[in-house]
Amino acid sequence: MKTFNILAAIFLLFQIQTYGQNGSYETYGEPFEKATHVAQYEEVLNTINIKDTVATQFSGTIVEVCQAKGCWMKVNLDQGEQVFVKFKDYGFFVPTNVANSKVVLNGIAFSEKVSIEEQKHYAEDSGKSKEEISKIKAPKRTLQFEASGVLIAK
Repeated sequence: MKTFNILAAIFLLFQIQTYGQNGSYETYGEPFEKATHVAQYEEVLNTINIKDTVATQFSGTIVEVCQAKGCWMKVNLDQGEQVFVKFKDYGFFVPTNVANSKVVLNGIAFSEKVSIEEQKHYAEDSGKSKEEISKIKAPKRTLQFEASGVLIAK
């Protein structure tokens, strides 16, 4: 039993050290290590068609989080673009107060045409005014992301 506890402690220290190398992050969803190369928005968007997927990592700054329960977020990527992020299988949420935090996303990027109704739903979730919501008049193509894991800077 002592050997098991010692091995468990060593494993835990290794995991803490691994994440410590990436800075001080809180993990949500599946744990992962930050890649040495984090994808550029243009790399993915230029190679992906609607219905395609690309397994990758992005990093950026959280701009907006679903205020109902933290079930989605919008992230400004380091390249100045924005990506809409949902969480794999609705399996985890992030805190609703993490706007302006640095984030690393691990998962699947895909391009999607977002309907007017869905855009309005997300605008409502984020607390936009009725006036802002009424300005949504057309579907739009967006790069979206299904995160299996999220690292949020503390």
